[in-house]
Amino acid sequence: MHQEVNKALYDAFALEDKSDALAGYLYLKYTELFIATVAEKLGLPYRKLPYEVNQDIVNMMQIFVEQLFDKGATRDTSIYHGKVVRLPEALKLVTQKHDLHLVPSEKVMPFKVARDIILQNPGSIAVGTCPCRAISEHPCLPPPMEVCLFIGDPNAAFITTHNPRYRRISQEEAVAILEDCHRKGFVHCAYFEKAASNRFNAICNCCSCCCLGIKMFELLGFTNANSTFLVSSGYVAQVNNDCSGCGVCINACHFKAITLDDEQNRALINPEKCMGCGVCEDACPVGAISLRRKPALGDPLDIEAMKAQARRKGKSKTTSRAEE
Repeated sequence: MHQEVNKALYDAFALEDKSDALAGYLYLKYTELFIATVAEKLGLPYRKLPYEVNQDIVNMMQIFVEQLFDKGATRDTSIYHGKVVRLPEALKLVTQKHDLHLVPSEKVMPFKVARDIILQNPGSIAVGTCPCRAISEHPCLPPPMEVCLFIGDPNAAFITTHNPRYRRISQEEAVAILEDCHRKGFVHCAYFEKAASNRFNAICNCCSCCCLGIKMFELLGFTNANSTFLVSSGYVAQVNNDCSGCGVCINACHFKAITLDDEQNRALINPEKCMGCGVCEDACPVGAISLRRKPALGDPLDIEAMKAQARRKGKSKTTSRAEE
Protein backbone atom coordinates (compact mmCIF):
# COMPACT_ATOMS: atom_id res chain seq x y z
CA MET A 1 0.00 0.00 0.00
CA HIS A 2 2.75 2.46 0.95
CA GLN A 3 4.64 1.74 -2.25
CA GLU A 4 1.54 2.38 -4.35
CA VAL A 5 0.67 5.74 -2.78
CA ASN A 6 4.32 6.82 -2.83
CA LYS A 7 4.54 6.07 -6.54
CA ALA A 8 1.23 7.86 -7.21
CA LEU A 9 2.56 10.97 -5.46
CA TYR A 10 5.79 10.83 -7.48
CA ASP A 11 3.91 10.23 -10.75
CA ALA A 12 1.76 13.33 -10.15
CA PHE A 13 4.76 15.59 -10.70
CA ALA A 14 5.74 16.60 -14.20
CA LEU A 15 9.09 15.32 -15.43
CA GLU A 16 10.78 18.69 -14.90
CA ASP A 17 9.39 18.87 -11.32
CA LYS A 18 10.24 15.37 -10.06
CA SER A 19 12.69 16.83 -7.54
CA ASP A 20 9.74 18.50 -5.79
CA ALA A 21 8.28 15.10 -4.88
CA LEU A 22 10.54 14.98 -1.82
CA ALA A 23 9.18 18.34 -0.63
CA GLY A 24 5.66 16.97 -1.15
CA TYR A 25 6.54 13.88 0.87
CA LEU A 26 7.89 16.00 3.73
CA TYR A 27 4.98 18.44 3.70
CA LEU A 28 2.25 15.79 3.72
CA LYS A 29 3.86 13.42 6.20
CA TYR A 30 5.09 16.06 8.66
CA THR A 31 2.46 18.82 8.46
CA GLU A 32 2.89 19.93 12.07
CA LEU A 33 6.68 20.09 11.70
CA PHE A 34 6.16 22.22 8.60
CA ILE A 35 3.94 24.70 10.47
CA ALA A 36 6.28 24.77 13.49
CA THR A 37 9.22 25.50 11.17
CA VAL A 38 7.30 28.37 9.55
CA ALA A 39 6.39 29.76 13.00
CA GLU A 40 10.04 29.61 14.03
CA LYS A 41 11.05 31.38 10.83
CA LEU A 42 8.54 34.16 11.58
CA GLY A 43 9.69 34.46 15.19
CA LEU A 44 6.27 33.43 16.49
CA PRO A 45 5.78 31.37 19.66
CA TYR A 46 4.65 27.81 19.15
CA ARG A 47 4.12 24.66 21.12
CA LYS A 48 6.83 22.05 20.70
CA LEU A 49 5.85 18.87 18.91
CA PRO A 50 4.82 16.07 21.31
CA TYR A 51 6.95 13.57 19.42
CA GLU A 52 10.53 13.30 18.19
CA VAL A 53 11.46 13.85 14.54
CA ASN A 54 14.73 12.68 13.02
CA GLN A 55 17.18 15.59 12.77
CA ASP A 56 17.75 14.93 9.08
CA ILE A 57 14.02 15.44 8.49
CA VAL A 58 14.14 18.67 10.53
CA ASN A 59 17.07 19.91 8.45
CA MET A 60 15.33 19.13 5.16
CA MET A 61 12.15 20.84 6.34
CA GLN A 62 14.13 23.97 7.22
CA ILE A 63 15.54 24.05 3.69
CA PHE A 64 12.04 23.62 2.24
CA VAL A 65 10.66 26.49 4.33
CA GLU A 66 13.59 28.75 3.41
CA GLN A 67 12.75 28.10 -0.24
CA LEU A 68 9.10 29.02 0.37
CA PHE A 69 10.08 32.35 1.90
CA ASP A 70 12.65 33.13 -0.78
CA LYS A 71 10.24 32.45 -3.61
CA GLY A 72 7.26 34.02 -1.83
CA ALA A 73 8.59 37.53 -2.40
CA THR A 74 6.52 38.02 -5.56
CA ARG A 75 3.43 36.53 -7.14
CA ASP A 76 5.53 35.42 -10.10
CA THR A 77 7.78 33.21 -7.97
CA SER A 78 5.50 32.21 -5.06
CA ILE A 79 5.19 28.44 -4.76
CA TYR A 80 2.76 28.23 -1.80
CA HIS A 81 -0.34 30.40 -1.72
CA GLY A 82 -4.01 30.52 -0.86
CA LYS A 83 -7.27 31.98 -2.08
CA VAL A 84 -9.99 33.07 0.31
CA VAL A 85 -13.27 31.48 -0.71
CA ARG A 86 -16.82 31.99 0.48
CA LEU A 87 -18.77 28.99 1.74
CA PRO A 88 -20.63 28.42 -1.58
CA GLU A 89 -17.34 28.14 -3.50
CA ALA A 90 -15.80 25.90 -0.82
CA LEU A 91 -18.77 23.53 -1.00
CA LYS A 92 -18.44 23.20 -4.77
CA LEU A 93 -14.80 22.17 -4.38
CA VAL A 94 -15.63 19.25 -2.08
CA THR A 95 -18.69 17.96 -3.94
CA GLN A 96 -17.32 17.33 -7.43
CA LYS A 97 -18.27 13.93 -8.82
CA HIS A 98 -15.83 13.56 -11.69
CA ASP A 99 -12.13 13.97 -12.36
CA LEU A 100 -11.34 17.49 -13.46
CA HIS A 101 -8.49 19.61 -14.80
CA LEU A 102 -8.98 23.37 -15.03
CA VAL A 103 -6.48 26.18 -15.41
CA PRO A 104 -7.91 29.27 -13.68
CA SER A 105 -7.27 32.65 -15.25
CA GLU A 106 -4.86 35.01 -13.53
CA LYS A 107 -7.92 36.98 -12.43
CA VAL A 108 -8.74 34.01 -10.21
CA MET A 109 -5.23 32.91 -9.20
CA PRO A 110 -2.73 35.74 -9.81
CA PHE A 111 0.29 33.46 -9.59
CA LYS A 112 2.59 31.93 -12.18
CA VAL A 113 3.31 28.72 -10.27
CA ALA A 114 1.01 26.21 -8.55
CA ARG A 115 -2.31 27.38 -9.92
CA ASP A 116 -4.10 24.45 -11.59
CA ILE A 117 -7.20 22.74 -10.26
CA ILE A 118 -6.64 19.03 -10.85
CA LEU A 119 -9.13 16.82 -9.08
CA GLN A 120 -8.24 13.17 -9.46
CA ASN A 121 -10.79 10.99 -7.67
CA PRO A 122 -12.43 14.05 -6.04
CA GLY A 123 -14.49 11.86 -3.72
CA SER A 124 -11.24 10.94 -1.96
CA ILE A 125 -11.06 13.44 0.92
CA ALA A 126 -8.91 13.43 4.03
CA VAL A 127 -9.53 15.44 7.18
CA GLY A 128 -7.01 15.98 9.92
CA THR A 129 -6.00 17.97 12.94
CA CYS A 130 -5.25 21.55 12.01
CA PRO A 131 -1.45 21.83 12.37
CA CYS A 132 -1.69 25.55 13.14
CA ARG A 133 -4.01 24.91 16.08
CA ALA A 134 -1.97 21.88 17.14
CA ILE A 135 1.20 23.96 17.61
CA SER A 136 -0.54 27.12 18.88
CA GLU A 137 0.24 28.01 22.49
CA HIS A 138 -3.28 29.35 22.92
CA PRO A 139 -5.65 27.74 20.39
CA CYS A 140 -9.14 29.16 20.04
CA LEU A 141 -11.72 27.59 22.34
CA PRO A 142 -13.62 25.44 21.82
CA PRO A 143 -11.09 24.38 19.22
CA PRO A 144 -12.48 22.74 16.08
CA MET A 145 -9.37 20.66 15.54
CA GLU A 146 -10.22 18.40 12.59
CA VAL A 147 -10.75 21.10 9.97
CA CYS A 148 -7.99 20.65 7.37
CA LEU A 149 -9.34 19.00 4.22
CA PHE A 150 -7.15 17.48 1.51
CA ILE A 151 -9.14 16.99 -1.68
CA GLY A 152 -8.45 14.30 -4.29
CA ASP A 153 -5.66 11.83 -4.91
CA PRO A 154 -2.76 11.30 -4.72
CA ASN A 155 -2.54 13.77 -1.81
CA ALA A 156 -5.55 12.50 0.18
CA ALA A 157 -4.45 8.88 -0.23
CA PHE A 158 -0.86 9.70 0.72
CA ILE A 159 -1.64 11.74 3.81
CA THR A 160 -4.08 9.16 5.23
CA THR A 161 -1.49 6.45 4.67
CA HIS A 162 1.52 8.24 6.15
CA ASN A 163 0.15 10.83 8.59
CA PRO A 164 -1.70 9.44 11.65
CA ARG A 165 -3.41 12.80 12.20
CA TYR A 166 -5.52 12.34 9.05
CA ARG A 167 -8.39 10.03 8.12
CA ARG A 168 -10.65 9.51 5.14
CA ILE A 169 -14.14 11.04 5.10
CA SER A 170 -17.01 11.25 2.64
CA GLN A 171 -18.00 14.32 0.65
CA GLU A 172 -21.07 14.64 2.87
CA GLU A 173 -18.84 14.76 5.96
CA ALA A 174 -16.66 17.39 4.30
CA VAL A 175 -19.74 19.52 3.62
CA ALA A 176 -20.78 19.21 7.29
CA ILE A 177 -17.30 20.29 8.44
CA LEU A 178 -17.32 23.35 6.18
CA GLU A 179 -20.80 24.36 7.30
CA ASP A 180 -19.89 23.93 10.96
CA CYS A 181 -16.73 26.01 10.54
CA HIS A 182 -18.76 28.68 8.76
CA ARG A 183 -21.19 28.84 11.68
CA LYS A 184 -18.23 29.20 14.04
CA GLY A 185 -16.94 32.15 12.02
CA PHE A 186 -13.82 30.71 10.37
CA VAL A 187 -12.33 31.70 7.03
CA HIS A 188 -12.26 29.13 4.22
CA CYS A 189 -8.97 29.18 2.30
CA ALA A 190 -8.14 27.07 -0.75
CA TYR A 191 -4.42 26.31 -0.94
CA PHE A 192 -2.26 25.74 -4.01
CA GLU A 193 1.26 24.37 -3.69
CA LYS A 194 4.20 23.45 -5.87
CA ALA A 195 4.91 20.65 -3.40
CA ALA A 196 1.45 19.30 -4.21
CA SER A 197 2.42 18.89 -7.89
CA ASN A 198 1.58 22.49 -8.79
CA ARG A 199 -2.12 22.29 -7.98
CA PHE A 200 -4.95 23.00 -5.59
CA ASN A 201 -4.80 20.43 -2.83
CA ALA A 202 -6.52 21.57 0.35
CA ILE A 203 -9.13 23.71 2.05
CA CYS A 204 -8.29 25.01 5.51
CA ASN A 205 -10.74 26.68 7.87
CA CYS A 206 -8.70 29.45 9.39
CA CYS A 207 -8.71 31.91 12.28
CA SER A 208 -6.47 34.84 13.15
CA CYS A 209 -5.56 33.48 16.59
CA CYS A 210 -4.01 30.25 15.25
CA CYS A 211 -3.65 30.26 11.47
CA LEU A 212 -0.16 31.13 10.26
CA GLY A 213 -1.54 32.12 6.85
CA ILE A 214 -3.59 34.94 8.35
CA LYS A 215 -0.80 35.84 10.78
CA MET A 216 1.62 36.19 7.85
CA PHE A 217 -0.87 38.45 6.06
CA GLU A 218 -0.76 40.82 9.03
CA LEU A 219 2.91 40.47 9.98
CA LEU A 220 4.17 41.14 6.47
CA GLY A 221 1.91 44.16 6.04
CA PHE A 222 -0.04 42.85 3.06
CA THR A 223 -3.19 44.39 1.63
CA ASN A 224 -5.74 42.54 -0.47
CA ALA A 225 -4.17 44.10 -3.57
CA ASN A 226 -0.49 43.29 -3.03
CA SER A 227 -0.39 40.05 -1.06
CA THR A 228 2.01 37.47 -2.47
CA PHE A 229 0.64 34.70 -0.29
CA LEU A 230 -3.09 34.94 0.43
CA VAL A 231 -5.45 36.63 -2.04
CA SER A 232 -8.96 37.99 -1.84
CA SER A 233 -12.14 36.09 -2.67
CA GLY A 234 -12.97 38.84 -5.16
CA TYR A 235 -15.54 40.36 -2.81
CA VAL A 236 -15.49 43.13 -0.21
CA ALA A 237 -17.90 43.83 2.62
CA GLN A 238 -20.14 46.87 2.68
CA VAL A 239 -22.26 48.31 5.47
CA ASN A 240 -25.74 49.74 5.01
CA ASN A 241 -27.74 52.21 7.10
CA ASP A 242 -29.22 49.46 9.29
CA CYS A 243 -25.92 49.23 11.20
CA SER A 244 -26.45 49.81 14.92
CA GLY A 245 -22.78 50.12 15.82
CA CYS A 246 -22.88 47.07 18.09
CA GLY A 247 -19.31 46.06 17.19
CA VAL A 248 -20.01 42.34 16.73
CA CYS A 249 -18.44 42.43 13.27
CA ILE A 250 -15.23 43.98 14.62
CA ASN A 251 -14.61 40.96 16.83
CA ALA A 252 -15.63 38.58 14.06
CA CYS A 253 -13.21 39.95 11.43
CA HIS A 254 -9.98 37.94 11.19
CA PHE A 255 -8.21 40.54 9.03
CA LYS A 256 -8.74 43.58 11.29
CA ALA A 257 -10.59 45.26 8.44
CA ILE A 258 -13.42 46.74 10.52
CA THR A 259 -13.42 49.65 12.94
CA LEU A 260 -16.17 51.69 14.59
CA ASP A 261 -16.94 55.23 13.54
CA ASP A 262 -17.76 56.79 16.92
CA GLU A 263 -19.36 59.87 15.41
CA GLN A 264 -21.77 57.96 13.18
CA ASN A 265 -21.92 54.93 15.49
CA ARG A 266 -21.53 52.48 12.65
CA ALA A 267 -19.00 50.01 11.36
CA LEU A 268 -16.39 51.08 8.82
CA ILE A 269 -14.81 48.63 6.38
CA ASN A 270 -11.18 49.13 5.36
CA PRO A 271 -11.35 48.22 1.65
CA GLU A 272 -7.63 47.42 1.56
CA LYS A 273 -7.77 44.90 4.41
CA CYS A 274 -11.10 43.21 3.68
CA MET A 275 -10.55 39.79 2.06
CA GLY A 276 -14.20 39.10 1.28
CA CYS A 277 -14.55 35.99 3.43
CA GLY A 278 -18.12 36.76 4.47
CA VAL A 279 -17.65 36.10 8.19
CA CYS A 280 -18.87 39.57 9.18
CA GLU A 281 -21.87 39.28 6.86
CA ASP A 282 -23.24 36.34 8.81
CA ALA A 283 -22.11 37.63 12.20
CA CYS A 284 -24.06 40.90 11.91
CA PRO A 285 -27.17 40.54 14.09
CA VAL A 286 -29.20 43.06 12.05
CA GLY A 287 -28.12 42.03 8.55
CA ALA A 288 -26.41 45.35 7.86
CA ILE A 289 -23.38 43.85 6.09
CA SER A 290 -23.26 42.27 2.66
CA LEU A 291 -20.56 41.29 0.19
CA ARG A 292 -20.21 42.90 -3.21
CA ARG A 293 -17.99 41.96 -6.10
CA LYS A 294 -14.86 44.04 -6.57
CA PRO A 295 -13.36 43.11 -9.96
CA ALA A 296 -10.08 44.87 -9.17
CA LEU A 297 -9.42 42.15 -6.58
CA GLY A 298 -9.91 39.32 -9.05
CA ASP A 299 -12.58 36.74 -9.74
CA PRO A 300 -13.98 34.25 -7.23
CA LEU A 301 -12.73 30.66 -7.19
CA ASP A 302 -16.06 29.41 -8.52
CA ILE A 303 -15.33 26.00 -10.01
CA GLU A 304 -18.73 25.68 -11.72
CA ALA A 305 -18.32 29.06 -13.41
CA MET A 306 -14.84 28.05 -14.57
CA LYS A 307 -16.16 24.75 -15.95
CA ALA A 308 -18.87 26.59 -17.89
CA GLN A 309 -16.35 29.08 -19.27
CA ALA A 310 -14.02 26.26 -20.32
CA ARG A 311 -16.87 24.54 -22.17
CA ARG A 312 -17.74 27.75 -23.99
CA LYS A 313 -14.13 28.12 -25.10
CA GLY A 314 -13.88 24.44 -26.01
CA LYS A 315 -10.95 24.00 -23.66
CA SER A 316 -12.47 21.92 -20.90
CA LYS A 317 -10.26 19.07 -19.73
CA THR A 318 -12.89 17.56 -17.45
CA THR A 319 -13.11 13.80 -17.84
CA SER A 320 -16.74 13.62 -16.76
CA ARG A 321 -18.83 11.84 -19.39
CA ALA A 322 -21.59 14.33 -18.65
CA GLU A 323 -19.27 17.14 -19.71
CA GLU A 324 -17.89 15.56 -22.87
